[in-house]
Amino acid sequence: MENNPELLELISRAAAGSRKAFADVYDLTYRDVCQTVHFLVNDMADRDDVVQEIYIQLYKSLSRFDPNRPFRPWLIGLVMRQVSAYRTKRWMSFQLLARERKHASEVQHDFAPDLVDKLDNRHLLQKIDGLPFRLKQIIVLRYLHDYSQDEVASILGVPLGTVKSRLHSALKRLRRNQQTSTYAWGKENSQHGH
Repeated sequence: MENNPELLELISRAAAGSRKAFADVYDLTYRDVCQTVHFLVNDMADRDDVVQEIYIQLYKSLSRFDPNRPFRPWLIGLVMRQVSAYRTKRWMSFQLLARERKHASEVQHDFAPDLVDKLDNRHLLQKIDGLPFRLKQIIVLRYLHDYSQDEVASILGVPLGTVKSRLHSALKRLRRNQQTSTYAWGKENSQHGH
């Protein structure tokens, strides 16, 4: 999903109100968006709502997209902001319910098969899922989407040092807890600091 002339034309037409062009942008982006949401939103019942909200925001935001910048990182940044907004709303709702109830319902874990194929290690997926959200989102952007540390910083709107620190912390936790496979985290060691 690179900024080819066809994509830029679709974005321009969608921003001008073309439903057909927006449908085409949707088709081109749906897999990346769903894969990211699927990995970061545990509650299966909420995933469709989060994806729908992402596309509502995308439709509203397309006119602000700068065609001189890469579209995919811009889109994934929008996805991350919507997932964070969802988590904030969910946390507030949970706090209200917690006052009324003594126990919370158990969260189901269901990863898309193609995501499992990409990471190829269920034990590792469980460990990633157990990370705090701020660390999990770094892992998703760095290893699922293959963004550089600079790109991750740009997408999340945080300093590069914060990305490096969170990535180091996440990898340290995963290595400490991982007993089976040594997944290709060596990629990070060879590119540390880039």
